[in-house]
Amino acid sequence: MKRPDGRKSNQLRKVKVTKNYMKNAEGSCLIEFGETKVICTASVEEGVPPFLKGSGKGWVTAEYGMLPRSCTSRIRREKTSGRTEEIQRLVGRSLRSVVDMEKLGERTIRIDCDVLQGDGGTRTASITGGFIALADAIGWMCQQKMIDTMPIKGFVAAVSVGVYQGVNVLDLNYIEDSKADVDMNVVMTGRGEFVEVQGTGEGGTFSEGQMLSLLGLARRGIKELLSLQKNNLPDLKVKP
Repeated sequence: MKRPDGRKSNQLRKVKVTKNYMKNAEGSCLIEFGETKVICTASVEEGVPPFLKGSGKGWVTAEYGMLPRSCTSRIRREKTSGRTEEIQRLVGRSLRSVVDMEKLGERTIRIDCDVLQGDGGTRTASITGGFIALADAIGWMCQQKMIDTMPIKGFVAAVSVGVYQGVNVLDLNYIEDSKADVDMNVVMTGRGEFVEVQGTGEGGTFSEGQMLSLLGLARRGIKELLSLQKNNLPDLKVKP
């Protein structure tokens, strides 16, 4: 089986990170997974949601959106759709999994993920790039002496895997994703722990053995992404 872009079944697309992409944000990057391009920005805000007021704890949340011509046909501008809500909650949950909220104080870090161009894997790119933006924003907070202890406990990244034309493949592009028999998004920490696994049998069911094989493939891809994050965050002194 030959993949549409010629990659091997266990090969990521070319991943590129451009840091400090937005000059006004406390942390930002442009992350590219092949033709998928997402701007991730992190904004530090004083205060927390009402349910956390007086707790001494901070909050990390995310917003996600696609530009009208990020895909092959124009997407109508929208406030929030069900898909958008699901993705931004996933990004927020993923990033919160590696942050000690008590060390943030009563502050919110808001991660904005804006898709410039979509070719599959926008949510996994948002998580992987969102962590880089988050880490830079927290580094800025340390420099400003807003906090005196590093709240990041570890790294987190995400990738898609699936079954395309009967073969397990890593990091699906749009053509593969739209025709996959099984589609799965996997979020993992640098310690090898799962944050979330979203798996769907698009063209039928899948066995426990297939699921475990796909998770192993995802682990391999996430290991590469964690290394990429670490290279882009040389001053972040926490274990991947």
